[in-house]
Amino acid sequence: MSIISHDHSITRRLAASLLAAAITLSTAAASFAADTVVLRVGDQKGGNRSLLEISGYAKDLPYKIEWSEFPAAAPILEALNAGALDVGYTGDLSFLSVYAAGAPIKAIGGTRSDAKTQAILVRQDSPIKSAADLRGKRLAGTRGGWGQFLINATLEKAQIRLEDATFAPLGPVDAKIALVAGSIDAWAVWEPYVSFATLKDKARVIADGEGLTPTITFIVASDNAIATKRAAVQDLVQRLNKARLWSLDHLPEYARNTAELTKLPEDVLLSAYTAQRTSPIVIDESVVKEVQEASDRSTRYAILPKKIDVSKALDRSFTAAAAGSN
Repeated sequence: MSIISHDHSITRRLAASLLAAAITLSTAAASFAADTVVLRVGDQKGGNRSLLEISGYAKDLPYKIEWSEFPAAAPILEALNAGALDVGYTGDLSFLSVYAAGAPIKAIGGTRSDAKTQAILVRQDSPIKSAADLRGKRLAGTRGGWGQFLINATLEKAQIRLEDATFAPLGPVDAKIALVAGSIDAWAVWEPYVSFATLKDKARVIADGEGLTPTITFIVASDNAIATKRAAVQDLVQRLNKARLWSLDHLPEYARNTAELTKLPEDVLLSAYTAQRTSPIVIDESVVKEVQEASDRSTRYAILPKKIDVSKALDRSFTAAAAGSN
C-alpha cells in the first residue's frame, strides 16, 4: 500500500493560510446567532482542551464549549453516535469502524503524526530482533484500530501469514502490563506509550508504521452539529489547527504543561511530541485516497466489516478554505 509520508510543505502551507484566512476569529463572531451557541465537545485528559488553553486559543470564544472528558476515543465515538456530543476526535480506523456501522458522523479535520511513532515493542531481553522473528509469537494491540492494523501490515510485509502469529486484543494499559510480565511477546502501540516504554521500561522498537499506516487523528463532528452549528464547528477547527501549529514551535512548554495535567513524566511527553511532530492536515483528494487505501486494506484484514467509500465519510469543506487560499 502506498502511503503518503508526512508532508512538511502542507503544514507550512496550512500555517500560512490560517494566518491569512478570510474568515478571521474576530469576524467569525458576527456569524453566530444572538443566542449563544453551545458546542458539546469530547476530550481526553491532556487533549484538545488543554492544547487550546495552553496555546491561548481558548480565549474570546464567540460560543460556549461544554467539555466532557473520556478515558479513550472509543466512548467519544459512542457519545457522538448517540447524539450526546457535537465534536470529538479519534484515530482514523476507529472513526471508520463506527462510521461503517452507520453512525451519523463525518471527519472534518485532523492531524498527522510521523508514522514511525506507531511501533511494535518487545522487552529489552527479548530474542526478537526484527519483524522476521514474529512468526509464532503472541502479539498484542487494540482490536479494530492502529494496533491490530500495524500487526497485520507488519506480518504481511515480513511475508508471515497472519494465522502464523497469535493476536491478543488488549488495550494499552493491559498490554503494557502483559509485556513487562512476559505473557505477550510484542506490543503494537503509539505515542506516548512508545516513549514511556522505551524510556522507563527499556523496551525496544523492532518495527514501525512507516510506509504502512496513515497515522491520522480526525476531528469528528455529528451530522446534526454540521447542519445546525456549522459556524461554531468551523471556528473550533481553525482554533485547533492554530493551536497545533503553536505546539510545534513550543514543544518543551507544551510537554511541561501537559505533564502537569496528565501526571505523565515530562521527559516522556517531550520525547513523544518531538518524535510525532503532529501537524494539522487539509482534508483533500490526497488524504481521501490515502485513507481509502488504508480502509481497503483494513477490510481485507477483517478489521473493518465492509468496504467503505471514504469520500463520503470525510467532509472536505471545513479545511477547503485553507487549502484554496494558496
